[in-house]
Amino acid sequence: MALILTFLGKGGVGRTTIAIAAAKRLASQGKRVLLASQSPGPALGIMLEAASLGADPQELAANFHVVQLHTATLLERSWDELKNLETQYLRTPFFKEVFGQELGVLPGMDSALALNALREYDASGKYDVIVYDGAGDQTTLRMLGMPEIFSWYLRRFRRVFADSDLGKTVMPLLQPIASTVLNVSWSGDMFDQPAAKQANNMLEDGKAAVANPNRVAAYLVTTPDEAAIVTAQYLWGAAQQVGVTVGGVIVNQADSSLASSANFDPLPVTSVSTQVVKDWQPLVDALPNFDQAPQAPHPIAINVAERKVSLFLPGFDRKQIKLTQYGPEITVEAGDQRRNLALPPELSGKPVAGAKFQDGFLIISF
Repeated sequence: MALILTFLGKGGVGRTTIAIAAAKRLASQGKRVLLASQSPGPALGIMLEAASLGADPQELAANFHVVQLHTATLLERSWDELKNLETQYLRTPFFKEVFGQELGVLPGMDSALALNALREYDASGKYDVIVYDGAGDQTTLRMLGMPEIFSWYLRRFRRVFADSDLGKTVMPLLQPIASTVLNVSWSGDMFDQPAAKQANNMLEDGKAAVANPNRVAAYLVTTPDEAAIVTAQYLWGAAQQVGVTVGGVIVNQADSSLASSANFDPLPVTSVSTQVVKDWQPLVDALPNFDQAPQAPHPIAINVAERKVSLFLPGFDRKQIKLTQYGPEITVEAGDQRRNLALPPELSGKPVAGAKFQDGFLIISF
């Protein structure tokens, strides 16, 4: 399984340059590296001095592969996979007359297709590290948070539907209809069928990967500019909200005007200069040790014995955080990000006894 490494920060701070240098550094260490960029333009090829970059991984140097994630191509391939599944499960497929080559890209498809592509590259076993060069903002974080969000929708609405009068009335009727339409037998819970189980297992694997800093990690990229710094701080907190561990900060074009690392305490701060003139080595050498990312503060800590849950939410103040408990889970809203906490059985469904925000931590007691 590969480490998926990405970089967050305000536009123009040099995230793509840092991503390329990180990929080069990791490849030089003997790791099999894939640099996956979601920018379809020619800029990446110019920076890498590559004549052309395609929608399939291309080897540029020893251990170093590059791919540009073209959404239209990914959509076409995913549609073919969907049609194969349709043929597997339906007696009379109805998508066979619709072709992936004619599908247009709708808003939101870019992130979902890119995440699926990363999952497939990871599952291929060909790479030790996948360096993902995406938007580097909330779009990237929402993409990484998709498995947890979709998993919540699945389990929440499954319960709502099963307990409703509609669900109790419709479920017995659906089974004989399904046996006529599907190639596989169906009995019992519609959410407990092979296809649903496969989707749920995929989501659980994605959640586990995002929660594991040995599998998914992010680094903040900023400059001494105040707007870049506060954006990086905000993205730090937003990353914690989706469960992504931030391993450190890379300050580009740093000088003495950046007084200290207090803005990002306790993260390690590395100063670099990205003035690359066909010589990447100084920048490559200046980058931090990415293997140290798991040592950074984890987004969430659960102490069952003390009946406490602690969420590390840097970059936010008390007024930006909202804690609610409408359903069986706890919902934490910080900034423009909302997270439903899946708690262990000992705490699940228990009412919140108290909460406080202290030193960047939201501490919830039950």
